[in-house]
Amino acid sequence: MSVYVLVEHDRGDVEPTSLEALTFARSRGVVTAVLVGHGADRAAAGLGDYGAAAVTIATNDLLADYGPDAWADALRQIIEADGATEVLASGTDRGNEVMAQLAARLDLPMVANVLEIGESGEVLRLQWGGSLHEQASTPGPVLLYTLSPHTVEATGGAGAEAVLVERPVDLDATALVTMIKDRVTTAEGITLATAPIVVSGGRGMGSAEAFDMLEELAALVGGKVGCSRVVTNNGWRNHRDQVGQTGTVVAPDVYLACGISGAIQHWVGMMNAKTVIAINTDKDAPMVTKADYAIVADLHEVVPAIIEEIKQRHG
Repeated sequence: MSVYVLVEHDRGDVEPTSLEALTFARSRGVVTAVLVGHGADRAAAGLGDYGAAAVTIATNDLLADYGPDAWADALRQIIEADGATEVLASGTDRGNEVMAQLAARLDLPMVANVLEIGESGEVLRLQWGGSLHEQASTPGPVLLYTLSPHTVEATGGAGAEAVLVERPVDLDATALVTMIKDRVTTAEGITLATAPIVVSGGRGMGSAEAFDMLEELAALVGGKVGCSRVVTNNGWRNHRDQVGQTGTVVAPDVYLACGISGAIQHWVGMMNAKTVIAINTDKDAPMVTKADYAIVADLHEVVPAIIEEIKQRHG
């Protein structure tokens, strides 16, 4: 089977979940990684270790930055010329956007948020914010889908060196209808999506000012602060800090949920955390019952105590 994986990158920096997609794809057949846009040559390095037998870089002077129309049309030209039987990307905002554009150009269905693919080609995917698993089959000569982030762990060690090929593609001005023209840096270093520890607060925090202690705790442990949707609705935190179905999906080593009830929309965004610790006064809250460890107490007493203990241990 000829499996093509769109490897998402930002000016040469590979999106980590694209490595998960490569890991998943190598169990499906012979894998070709496809990269589009400026910096693709740098992003191509090391993809063979994640299972790519070949790396194809789409080249055109118009591919200066990310644009879903241009990326999708470049991908279409490559897979049509090569006769791909399966095409996937990571289920990020960009991955879903490009694959939807590709499906429209090919007049084929596209399945988002796939978890598994059966021997007969049926797919199992997430629906309704993760509360439902749907099994579906898709007609057509090419299976198009995105892989739900953190479905598998990105694992290298394949030890192969991929064959690198540059492929010119034909694009015109219509491909530039949507493309990044300018950038503003809002954060540097680790982000909420990549942080190894996420300290998150919910309604139980009580105020925007209460998040100061979460910021202090996160700084002590090398993490980032997240929040639930109700927090952003109340104006206590910016939407970029929201974890959940309509926010950022995270998979940290530790997720500390402070005063978060654990509605399904929030749980979907952090359920892939390796360890979940909940602090809540309600012992029956969904977050408490699902957590690996729970502290049934007032977070306004517990969090300062944790901060003080860490400071003492640091000397």
